[in-house]
Amino acid sequence: MAENILEAEQQYLSRLLEAIQRCVYFLHASDRKVSWPLEGNVLAARKKDEELFESLSAINERFAKLQDILGAAMRHAAMLLGEQADNFLKVLAFYEKTGVIDAVSSWQLCRTARNLAAHDYETEYAEIAEHFNTLHDLQPMLYQAAGRLLTTCSVNLGIHPASEDFSQEFSRIVAHLLNPVSHNNLKSTYKDE
Repeated sequence: MAENILEAEQQYLSRLLEAIQRCVYFLHASDRKVSWPLEGNVLAARKKDEELFESLSAINERFAKLQDILGAAMRHAAMLLGEQADNFLKVLAFYEKTGVIDAVSSWQLCRTARNLAAHDYETEYAEIAEHFNTLHDLQPMLYQAAGRLLTTCSVNLGIHPASEDFSQEFSRIVAHLLNPVSHNNLKSTYKDE
């Protein structure tokens, strides 16, 4: 019975890891549809551009979802690693110490942006542009943390994503962040995919 409980917990983490890969893939896909950086006057001029604002809405949703799922996976993996997972600040401190996240403050910055992303759009286009430019600038940090968490789970727990459906694309996105290629230049790399 105890083995079944452990196996169920491992399978749950495996599904979370696959969900992380899927979130990164779709967030990156939405991000590629936008010309960065955004400017308020450009957004004001394109205020009825359904395609643009649908992409921005998807970025809002997918950024929030990625951080939520990443947080859930971090907590669950910490528990399986035998770390205290009752307080998320302890979980973050553990992952900062192990190098999965750069700093607790970086995670909190993403969390603050994520919380703002959950609110309705402002009516000031300069503020809208600033909000989305911030989300765009924070994405690489989340992608890198996701890649490091997957590596940690693989090496220390032997747990991998439940399927390989998004593994190849996820690896390419994260690998580009480790190279000097900028986040903006990924658009041309994935145009035909």
